[in-house]
Amino acid sequence: MSGFTFPALTRISAFRSGIATARCILLLAIASIAAGAYSVASAGAQSYPTRPVHIVVGFAAGGPNDIFARLFAQWLTGRLGQPFVVENRPGASSKIGTEAVMRAAPDGHTLLLVGASNAINATLYKDLNFVFLRDIAPVAGLMRVPLVMVASPSFPAATVPELIAYARAHPGKINMASGGVGNPSHVAGELFKMMTGADMVHVPYSGAAPALTDLLAGQMQLYFGTPLELMAHIKAGRLRALAVTTAKRWQGLPDVPTVGEFVPGYEASVFYGIGAPRNTPAEIVEKLNEEINAGLGDTNLKALFAEMGATSIPGSPADFGKLIAEETEKWSRVVRFTGAKLE
Repeated sequence: MSGFTFPALTRISAFRSGIATARCILLLAIASIAAGAYSVASAGAQSYPTRPVHIVVGFAAGGPNDIFARLFAQWLTGRLGQPFVVENRPGASSKIGTEAVMRAAPDGHTLLLVGASNAINATLYKDLNFVFLRDIAPVAGLMRVPLVMVASPSFPAATVPELIAYARAHPGKINMASGGVGNPSHVAGELFKMMTGADMVHVPYSGAAPALTDLLAGQMQLYFGTPLELMAHIKAGRLRALAVTTAKRWQGLPDVPTVGEFVPGYEASVFYGIGAPRNTPAEIVEKLNEEINAGLGDTNLKALFAEMGATSIPGSPADFGKLIAEETEKWSRVVRFTGAKLE
C-alpha cells in the first residue's frame, strides 16, 4: 500500500519564521496530503474502525502537538478507510484531554495524542483523576524532538562550561524563561540545574511565544525550546545555540554540542505517541500500531519530520509503554526537585 506525497515539502523552509513556522507547516502538509495520491484500504474487509475516530489533543490548534496529530490523522484516514479527526481539548497541560479519553469507550474510536506533558503531569498535579500508566493504553510511539538550549546574544556565556561558571559566580542572576510550570522547556532547565548546581531563576510564561519575545528583547537570558520555535532565530543570529539536549548531536545543528558532552548523563527531549483508553481490545491496538509504524517508515513523512527536527520512534505498544514509564520516573525526580505542584 503506497504512502502519500508532499509536493509542497520543498517550500516549507521558506516559512521558517519562529512560532509561525508551525502553523505554516501544518497548512502546507495538509494541503499536500489532500493533493497527493494515497491508497484507501477496503473497509468491507475490516471490522475496525466502523465510524470516525477522534484523536484528542490536549493543546490548542497550531502547535507541534496539533501538527503531529493531524499528519497521522490524515495517514490513518487513508489507510483504514474512516475519517480520523483531531479534536483539540486544551487546558491544564493536556490534563483535560487525557481525562476525556480515559472516560471514553475502549473501542478504538477515541485516541489520545500522548506527549512529554503526560509523563510530567503524573507528579506535577495534586488532583489527577487518573493514573496515566494504568488508565491509558500505549498504542505506538511517533517521534522524539530535541530541545535546544539558547541564550540571548548579549549574555556573556557562549558555551555550556561558561554558563555553569557564570551561574556559580553570579547566583540568581540568570533568568531562565519557560513556556509554563511543568512545560518541557521548564523541566529541561530544572534537570540542568539539578545536575550542575547552577543557581538560575525560573520565569514561567503562558506559552512559548511570550517567553521568546522577552528572550529576544534581552529581558531573559536562557531558554530551552524546540527547533520549530528556534531555528529561524538561531540562523538569523538573534539567539545563540549553546547546546542540544539529546544524547547525541542533532543533525540540524551538527556543530552544536550536546549538554551531555559537559554534563555526563544529561538528556531531555520531547516525545509524541498515540494512546487509547485502557481495556481497548488488543487486536485494535495492534492494528493501529501496525499502520502507524507504516507511516513512520514512509519516505515523504520522514522527510517532513526531519524538517521539523523530529526523529521517528517505531516499535511495539510495549516499547512505547516502556518509554512512557521511563520518562514518568525521570521527570518525577525533577519535579520533586523543583517543589512545583499544580492544582
